[in-house]
Amino acid sequence: MGIFDTFSKGPSLEDIQAYLDKGAVVLDVRTIEEFEEGHAKGSKNIVLDTIPDYIDEIKAFDAPIVAVCRSGNRSGSATSFLKNHGLDVINGGPWNVVAPLVE
Repeated sequence: MGIFDTFSKGPSLEDIQAYLDKGAVVLDVRTIEEFEEGHAKGSKNIVLDTIPDYIDEIKAFDAPIVAVCRSGNRSGSATSFLKNHGLDVINGGPWNVVAPLVE
């Protein structure tokens, strides 16, 4: 681990790609309106504030998860919550960074 790893914002593109290669579901936690303006192909949209209501549905994905949003903040919150519920999840950050990886 190098000194710059301490300051990294999240998983690398390689980490995200590894999750996608394992069959990860891209979970977009932005608002419905934001999602409709553009999203990664095949992603699931569950608004951050409603995730507790959908935890059983999310667990039923039975796959690793890459959480995304606009900037990485909301997806970071979702990642923490989902990890606390025993799910294999990483924060993919902005959806438009992950989108080209799933096209």
